[in-house]
Amino acid sequence: MFSAFGKAIAQLNDKAIQKALLLSIAAAIVVFAGVWSVTGYLLTNTAFFAWGWLETVIDLLGGLATLIVTWFLFPGIVSTMVGFFLDSVAKAVEARHFPTLGPATGQTVGESIAGACKFLVVLILLNLLILPFLILGPVFPFVFYGVNGYLLGREYFELVALRRIDYASAKTLRKQRQGALFFVGVVIAFMLTVPVINLLTPIIATAAMVHLFENWRIATNDVIEA
Repeated sequence: MFSAFGKAIAQLNDKAIQKALLLSIAAAIVVFAGVWSVTGYLLTNTAFFAWGWLETVIDLLGGLATLIVTWFLFPGIVSTMVGFFLDSVAKAVEARHFPTLGPATGQTVGESIAGACKFLVVLILLNLLILPFLILGPVFPFVFYGVNGYLLGREYFELVALRRIDYASAKTLRKQRQGALFFVGVVIAFMLTVPVINLLTPIIATAAMVHLFENWRIATNDVIEA
């Protein structure tokens, strides 16, 4: 896994990735600003929690509460948004490290959009549901990175895998590697919460997942065919 991330970072200077990198950074900034604005409005105008005292605490915290919630929603939302143009990153990695691969058939635009929207809804709902765990202090990071690790590992895997194989085959491979995918997802979730690094993370995560996916296919002796 660490080798995959190392190769992904080393390829950031690839000209084929530069455009996607700039788009990723711009998208991350726009997404953060948008989530900040929407979260601030919702926190001040909507009663999310059944416990009145918790709602009062959030209202009193004001901008700090908005920052906290925005920071927790940011990883998954930015990954979903930039996922629409990360195919170029996957192609660049394949061209350099897996030149014998043929063209990726990929999903249709409609299928990609539908999948991304479904993931985004699930991610937002789950992250809102785990917010009450904030009152448990040290327990919350484990809940947050656990939930987002699972979701992001699955999202980036499908982003890469469905370019090459059908959903049923991708599901089989995902189940075979679910432990590794969870750990990779936790690493991605952590990177997305680190300032500056989070702007580069979608590119790095996509490139690393290409390496992992292809290596897993080789390790299973091509049981899953492209």
